[in-house]
Amino acid sequence: MARNLEWRVGVELHEEAGRTKAEAHLDTGTATFTGHGSARCNPADTDVPVIGDELAASRAMKDLAGKLMREANREMEAVGAGTVPARTGPGYGWPEAVS
Repeated sequence: MARNLEWRVGVELHEEAGRTKAEAHLDTGTATFTGHGSARCNPADTDVPVIGDELAASRAMKDLAGKLMREANREMEAVGAGTVPARTGPGYGWPEAVS
């Protein structure tokens, strides 16, 4: 069975007073998920806004990915399938990348 789907993902960033907040949104057409992330500039560091944007956005997307994985686990359990192990090892070099 061939399927073609398009899921829409967007990230909104808001920066104020050295703190960046991000929301990552996923719309699957049948469900929506939102992840949140934030970053702040250490007062002792040089303010480079793009770094705060990258950190906050990546944290929001990681939160979104976790919510999507938990939903997939719930759906797999509902049909009697095993779930993905909570810890499968490093995703791409950092142990904290998979949580």
